[in-house]
Formats: sequence, C-alpha cells, structure tokens
Amino acid sequence: MTLRYAKISMVLALATFAFLVTFNNITDYGSNFVFVQHVLSMDTTFPNNSSMYRSISTPALWHAAYWLIIAGEGITFILLLLGGIAMFQAREGSAAEFNSSKKWAIAGCAAGFFVWFFFFMVIGGEWFLMWKSSTWNGQDAAFRFYMTILGVLIFVNQPERELG
Repeated sequence: MTLRYAKISMVLALATFAFLVTFNNITDYGSNFVFVQHVLSMDTTFPNNSSMYRSISTPALWHAAYWLIIAGEGITFILLLLGGIAMFQAREGSAAEFNSSKKWAIAGCAAGFFVWFFFFMVIGGEWFLMWKSSTWNGQDAAFRFYMTILGVLIFVNQPERELG
C-alpha cells in the first residue's frame, strides 16, 4: 500500500501545482502576460538577430497564446486531479484495477509535459529564441516542471503487484 499511496500523493501534488499555476495566471493575469508578450515579440533577444521575422507584435495573438497556455495548465490540473481520485478509489483493488486507474494521471502528466516542454522549450525557447533573453527566459523553470512531471510519470507507470 505504501507505493500506491506514494503514487497517489505525487499525482495529487502535481495536480495542486497545476491548479496553483492556473489560478495564479488567471487571478494575476498581467504578471505573466508580460512574460508572454516579451517572448513572442522577441524584444529582449540578442540585438540584430536574423530571426526577428518570427516575432509576433499583435496584442490579440499574445492574449491568445497566453490563454492557450492557461488552458493547457488547467487541463493538466483536471486530468491529474481525476487521476489522483481514480487511483485513490482503486487503492485497495487488484493490481490490474490499480494499473487501470492510472490512465487519467498518465494523461495529466502527458498534458503537463506538453505545456512545459513543448510550449516553453520548443516554441518559446527555440522558435521565439527565449534562450537569447537574459530577462524573459523561462527555460530553467520549465525544465524543473517537466522533469518533475516525467519523474512522477515514470514512477506512477511502474506496474503494480497484488496486495498482501
């Protein structure tokens, strides 16, 4: 049971994190909106870089990108919460039942990986060259987030043994 409770706890901890990120981005919209604005406009990357044609200077597109990120974070929260609840409900079941209960948690981890790896590292980091900005570079934080998610995903995805 200890392993099952550890897996449930880790999934619910990730759900809590995703909830707080989503909540903060909605209730303090302007703070991180500025981050998205600078990344997409590429205005703090290396001067005279030849990739400025990629920049987006349309405020409506900044807002759309930010809401897409917030939606991804919210979906991550919901899936992880559903996963934690399903795993908790199956905690005393057979190995097969508990393994089956992990599907929402696995989906939540995949969604979170997509948000923090794909949106922040691939799109923000490489397409919009966020790594070239000393002030608006969120790659270190995104790395911590998606590596934590991957660690939990690997642990949760380990097959269960029968209880007792």
